[in-house]
Amino acid sequence: MALSLSSSPLLLTPDLNRSDSLSQLSYPTPRLRVSDKQCSIKTIRLSRTHINPTAHNDRQPLHLHYKLPLQLASSSVLLFLGFGARICSAGPTQLPLTPAVNQQDQLLDQDTEQKEDEKLNQEFENWKWKTYALTVPLRVVSLQNSVPQSWVKDFMRSQGKRLKFQMNLCASIDGIVNNLSTPFNKVKAKSASYMAADLLSFAIKKRFIEPIAEAEDQDWFKRLSHKWKVYLRSNDAGEIDPRGKIWAAPYRWGTMAIGYKKSKFQNHNLAPIEDWKDPWWPELAGRISMVNSPREVIGSVLKYMGASYNSNNIDLQVAGGKIAVQQNLALLANQVRLFDSTHYLKAFGIGDVWVAVGWSSDVLPAVKRMSNVAVVVPKSGASLWADLWAIPAASRLETKQIGGQVRGPSPLIHQWIEFCLQTARALPFKQEVIPGASPSALESTLVKLPEELLKGKPSVDTNLIAGVPPR
Repeated sequence: MALSLSSSPLLLTPDLNRSDSLSQLSYPTPRLRVSDKQCSIKTIRLSRTHINPTAHNDRQPLHLHYKLPLQLASSSVLLFLGFGARICSAGPTQLPLTPAVNQQDQLLDQDTEQKEDEKLNQEFENWKWKTYALTVPLRVVSLQNSVPQSWVKDFMRSQGKRLKFQMNLCASIDGIVNNLSTPFNKVKAKSASYMAADLLSFAIKKRFIEPIAEAEDQDWFKRLSHKWKVYLRSNDAGEIDPRGKIWAAPYRWGTMAIGYKKSKFQNHNLAPIEDWKDPWWPELAGRISMVNSPREVIGSVLKYMGASYNSNNIDLQVAGGKIAVQQNLALLANQVRLFDSTHYLKAFGIGDVWVAVGWSSDVLPAVKRMSNVAVVVPKSGASLWADLWAIPAASRLETKQIGGQVRGPSPLIHQWIEFCLQTARALPFKQEVIPGASPSALESTLVKLPEELLKGKPSVDTNLIAGVPPR
């Protein structure tokens, strides 16, 4: 993040895409939520980390290496003088007699030298076996309620005492974007690396994040399906490019969904909502709240008209072209009472509106606190969103704490991503502890959990299965 982004389809499958939101990253890029290089990564919906493991090891060794060269230098001088004496003695001139050396003094010198050698060897042995405290920091920044608490506990247990782990939670994607941009506004950043979430394309263009080094060699990347890999590769302009660098790693995804109050519909003899045409019913005028995301709003209009979310040329691919789209957009504006990504579910909860259109990560937790509410993914399809881990570029900024040198991301970044993508990590999603689904669920067979595993948990009337939309 680690950060999360939402923008142009992060995960684009036919007719499915998520709108812009920043991580938590909403602009024309996937909803990323990003970590600092101590994000190591932020949720784009993005997440960062730093380490200096050799800080202590340089001290005594420096002292030791300083002594050894002095002894070697002294020995070389003695050899040189001895060699010179032999050359001189080869000449015909008689040298003056060398004063006799006292044998007792010679023995004392040898004894002193031997003791110094023994002391030096002992110091070296003590240094070799001395235990130094070595910690590896990893700071993760993510959206609230996007990472299961069990992940944090299990990861810390797997890494042992050497790990210095810190997780920071942001209430919104804007919070993560601000977290990413602040170091650049101040020029310098703390010596930390973290993960967070953010809009991928936006973050790449702004140079808020950097590519994940050696990602192609990692097991977690090799196991990802091609559908994921396509949207993780971009050029430096943030455009999807099959030959581009890898900028993020997914850990959660979901879909657009429509929640509606069954009691209100029953009282007014309205049929249950099934598809995108239904919110245009005259009876629902002024009774709808919706996320304020251009991609999702325009996308819903395109679906209402029978077109694809992913239409690139509206005049050629949509009946009636831009004029027809604008007319239907105006009709939707009359139907929707509130376009607001923050408060649209509050209006739904207090009964000001009967229908709420938004991301499943928002809608599902909210309706669990309500009664007589249903959540449906339109049968003609909907956009997908994804939360990704990304590495903030701020972790490479200058820091005063280590003499101004530049530090890189935490060495534990790949371990963290690998951990998040393990099969066992999907259980909290299947048990609906956290809304959404694991990346592996995008193509796997949908299987409902046994009722006993869901016993005691609030149930929701929905066509989603373990957070995954119907196929």
